[in-house]
Amino acid sequence: MSRSWRNHCPGDLSIQLPELHADEVEPALAAASAAADAWARLPLAGRADALRRARGAIEAIQADLARAIALETGKPLGECQGELAAVLAKFELTLADAQRYLSEEVPADAPHPSVIRRRPRGPAVVIGPFNFPIHLPHGQIVAYLAAGNPVIFKPSPAAGNVCAKYAQAMCANLPPGVFSLVQGGAEEAQALVTDRRVRAVGFTGSVSAGKAIAAATAGDLGKDLALELGGKCAAIVCADADLDQTARMCAEAACLTAGQRCNATSRIIVDRSVLSAFLERFLPAIHNFAPGDPLDPATRLGPLINEAAHERYRRLIELPEGQWLKRGHVPAVVAGKVGYYVEPAVLLLENPEDAARSTLARSEIFAPIVVVIPSDSDPQTVQLHNDTPFGLTASVFTRSRDRFNQLADRLWAGNIYGNLPTTASPSQLPFGGWGDSGNGHPGGRGFVRFTAQEQVIQVAGGSMA
Repeated sequence: MSRSWRNHCPGDLSIQLPELHADEVEPALAAASAAADAWARLPLAGRADALRRARGAIEAIQADLARAIALETGKPLGECQGELAAVLAKFELTLADAQRYLSEEVPADAPHPSVIRRRPRGPAVVIGPFNFPIHLPHGQIVAYLAAGNPVIFKPSPAAGNVCAKYAQAMCANLPPGVFSLVQGGAEEAQALVTDRRVRAVGFTGSVSAGKAIAAATAGDLGKDLALELGGKCAAIVCADADLDQTARMCAEAACLTAGQRCNATSRIIVDRSVLSAFLERFLPAIHNFAPGDPLDPATRLGPLINEAAHERYRRLIELPEGQWLKRGHVPAVVAGKVGYYVEPAVLLLENPEDAARSTLARSEIFAPIVVVIPSDSDPQTVQLHNDTPFGLTASVFTRSRDRFNQLADRLWAGNIYGNLPTTASPSQLPFGGWGDSGNGHPGGRGFVRFTAQEQVIQVAGGSMA
């Protein structure tokens, strides 16, 4: 990657954003190391006061940040506003978790007077994605900070400008060195995560990058990794589902953020007895997601992030797999603007056996392409669902709680929703996946559990004055 680059607005390629420059990592590493002891020794109440000041600063520029996300990443403005609302809510949710999970415990049955306490790990590196450029890294950032760890934030290069605005608000309200921003790409990320002074890494992104980080840090056994990776999430449509509601939710979950979500609905496994009835509702519902200018508040489907994603979409909709019920399309102009716009695509794989060989049914796409697969039984549905290396979210649409429970007990996923879309991932709950979707450190609520390390203190009774 070049040491300098410029991002274009994905929704209007004529708009060129300010030039970005890759940073040297050593100043941030040195500053975080220097700040670590004082920040760790500051009581939680003091750290909370600083974080609440940062929250106020972000709230003051909330509208500007939302517009900046839409401009730089192409995410529709309405979604960006929702992202900033979640960012603000994360402060108090995390501080409440810190009170719960970081408090000292005094065992009643220990042989000597004892205390179990949680100590900061030390400087942490958080590497963020482009699709939720503030919200996803922010959840880890606030948790590490609340637990007493300085943080170095390396955002996605595709969202460097908006993340610089966020970082400025954070830095202005925290002691020097406690929070730093490092712009750059894979080279800077590699230098940060492999440095021995870094004691924790939080990464959200692709499976390949996550595995590379895990391999690069494998020799540093005390370095904690939290990896939130990909997904191939499925909606399961049972014969007794409310098909109107199900179709609407599946269409929305496939098209939010132009399908560029790890929890997007990219597969729909439908009871064959209601396949025709479901498609009669789903196809019109997904047709409602027409590409539009991300800065228009009415837009529901924005562009893809960049040219590489655009070209990949072009290749995928030409694959000779199954039956294209909606082939997909790349419009030359949308709202008078040239951008990385696409339309939703829907592929039907009539034979479940084809799904095992299908690129589109097994690979993470990160675009609004949905594969519909009919199933003849619940065991077959479970087999189809579990036949991917991912295990992030799954939705089951049924009117029967018993059937939901029976399916949920056999589905391989970290988050299972009943009559909710695969994107229903509120900040009030943990969020994490299995297999190639993550490494057992759920994000969302409770992530602060992984930002500290347990220490046990015991002293022989009466041996000290």
